[in-house]
Amino acid sequence: MLKRVEITKRAAEVLQTLKEKHGELIFHQSGGCCDGSAPMLMKKDEFYLDANDIQLGIVEKVNFYMSKDQYAYWKHTHLTVDITKGRGASFSLEIPLGLRFLINSRLFTEKEKDYFTKTDFLESRKKHIV
Repeated sequence: MLKRVEITKRAAEVLQTLKEKHGELIFHQSGGCCDGSAPMLMKKDEFYLDANDIQLGIVEKVNFYMSKDQYAYWKHTHLTVDITKGRGASFSLEIPLGLRFLINSRLFTEKEKDYFTKTDFLESRKKHIV
């Protein structure tokens, strides 16, 4: 099965450490506030999701969300969550570790584009819209 969102091994290791410390988490792809356009990692019950947020996928058992408006711009891209040294300007849970999650993106391959355009992605995600 093809995925819209994946995670690097190194980022997955940091994510696992944060899950052990904080419990159930979610990623939300920031639309440009605070730390630019970065994936923000939050405790599940401390981040408000609404009907404007859609779930793009799951990485390491952590749901990954983005607003519908931002999705309209990114719908042709594959996202990979990665981690780097440095302190971001956000409230994301990795910041106190001196690390920050980031997104590497690329345009879909023809195979991915065909796979994801067979059905309207937003229609297929209705059950995941909060």
